Amino acid sequence: MDAAHFVFAPFLGFVWCFTRLFVKAPTGRKRFNVLAALNAITHELITVTNQSYINGQSVCELLFALYTLNLEIPITLVLDNARYQRCRIVQDLAAQLDIELLFLPAYSPNLNLIERLWKFVKKQCLYAKYYEDFNAFKNAISTCLGQTDTTHRQALDSLLTLRFQTFDESLFVNP
Repeated sequence: MDAAHFVFAPFLGFVWCFTRLFVKAPTGRKRFNVLAALNAITHELITVTNQSYINGQSVCELLFALYTLNLEIPITLVLDNARYQRCRIVQDLAAQLDIELLFLPAYSPNLNLIERLWKFVKKQCLYAKYYEDFNAFKNAISTCLGQTDTTHRQALDSLLTLRFQTFDESLFVNP
């Protein structure tokens, strides 16, 4: 589980040229916030979105959405140490709904699968793309997220694996 804050602004993939290039860019800096929980096996995505802020109430809304799925197996959410995820209201609700919260060590986003999904969404929807208005921007992101277990499944199967690089033996090189 994690949040992404997509800003309605230019996202340049790669720009390199000998001459000056003008890139069409939207005005303003509106944000489309997505708080999501990703099923590591099926790649099903449960989201809560807004245009203001992600806070403890948003996390509680996502916890309720997960609870209403009526899964027959225990739910464990892997999340980072964002303040709105660690607050008392979230922890109390998670305990009440019997959802385990597993907090990652600080500065280790590479251990959260959903970070890979955010990178994929940015590549698909934002890099070097121009949207006429904020609604088109939101719709592109929502459509991409809605297709994680259908249209984008093949691309995400190789990206969202549970294989992480581990270091069994440390190798130190003397300078």
